[in-house]
Amino acid sequence: MARPARQLIPMIDFPADEQTFLKDLVKAARQKHHHVKWTDRDGTDRVTVLSQTEVVRLNTIAHRLGISKSS
Repeated sequence: MARPARQLIPMIDFPADEQTFLKDLVKAARQKHHHVKWTDRDGTDRVTVLSQTEVVRLNTIAHRLGISKSS
């Protein structure tokens, strides 16, 4: 029997490791992502997507070194 497209599948049908994976995936999808522009050693412009936690850590390291986060 087919389920309606928007109906949620009960989590009890999944093994514990898959439940954890899916919950973490939803949490990550709900977080704000930050696009950080930077220049690679070969001069190539790059953009990396970071989570809020990663941005805070990057800013802390950059501040300690006295450089911008894109450096």
